[in-house]
Amino acid sequence: MAKKYIWWQTPDKAAARPQRVIAQVMNIGDFSDVQVLDEELGEDCLKDTLKTVEAGQFNERSWTYWHYRLGLSGPGHAPPLPVRKLQ
Repeated sequence: MAKKYIWWQTPDKAAARPQRVIAQVMNIGDFSDVQVLDEELGEDCLKDTLKTVEAGQFNERSWTYWHYRLGLSGPGHAPPLPVRKLQ
């Protein structure tokens, strides 16, 4: 999935950051790829991904969907998207 979802990098370079690949599939993946991700990695991994994503890795729709889908929030009650902190 690294080649398909992190198309701007080589598959090896993208696979070196598996959390980034997981987040990208969760954000823009098609249904069958999301199903494979869930079956292969499990919900705990997907939950961990949501807890550690960087700002900009999810759009609001996907962020809300995954929080609801994984039982982390009720409908319409997802936490705010991560924001980049300027130092």
